[in-house]
Amino acid sequence: MYNLLKGKRGIIFGALDEHSIAWKTAERVHEEGGVFVLTNAPASIRLGNIEALAQKTNAKIIPADATSVADLENLVEQAMEILGGKIDFVLHSIGMSVNVRKGNHYTNQNYDYTEKGWNVSAVSFHKVMQVLYKKDAMNEWGSIVALSYMAAQRVFPDYNDMADNKAFLESIARSFGYFFGRDKKVRVNTISQSPTETRAGTGVKGFKGFIAFADKMAPLGNATADDCANYALTLFSDLTKKVTLQNLFHDGGFSHMGVSEEIMEMFE
Repeated sequence: MYNLLKGKRGIIFGALDEHSIAWKTAERVHEEGGVFVLTNAPASIRLGNIEALAQKTNAKIIPADATSVADLENLVEQAMEILGGKIDFVLHSIGMSVNVRKGNHYTNQNYDYTEKGWNVSAVSFHKVMQVLYKKDAMNEWGSIVALSYMAAQRVFPDYNDMADNKAFLESIARSFGYFFGRDKKVRVNTISQSPTETRAGTGVKGFKGFIAFADKMAPLGNATADDCANYALTLFSDLTKKVTLQNLFHDGGFSHMGVSEEIMEMFE
């Protein structure tokens, strides 16, 4: 441990169970000396085991619907009161597609479901940052990170409308990141993570086949949830004070591969 986050305060969205990236990140932040509050939608809190994480990391849980500005305002106010000051880091680890859950093909979407999906997965990120910005709740040189996926740039058919949600999320990070950087000296980035065996990830059709494919394509193999937690720590720390507006690929090199010898051997 390096005490990279000693004295820093944060909010971590989206920890559900021990497989989730937000859960792993919370554990590592705690180990590196950071303090934080945990938050998720009330329904997700009931479904998960976040109380165990809160006990392990000495964190408070504040239920909040990330699509509700009123809930987010309450969350930020309570977080600053509990933690004793402004916020240094935020992790947005939220994503949902009702169309995926219901098995609706990309060419046959239920648009009410589509709207719910982009509201939870992308617009919520804008809402979180707008509340933080308006309340001047972030310390200078703070860091805000959201989790994305390479389907924002390339076609992965079964990822469905989540690909559109991630593209929207990355655009919000750049656009709001400009204003947050200029006005508050706060940096905003997204991590484009390898396919990861979280509850959300495994809900995508054909996930097991694709995670195996990605692992054979990537020179370093897939990045795990633990790997992603470590990477997020570097973005929360003072070591990356001038990194902002970036979509940072964290995928073992997959994003720059055309084809690997291992994949070619399967067809020869």
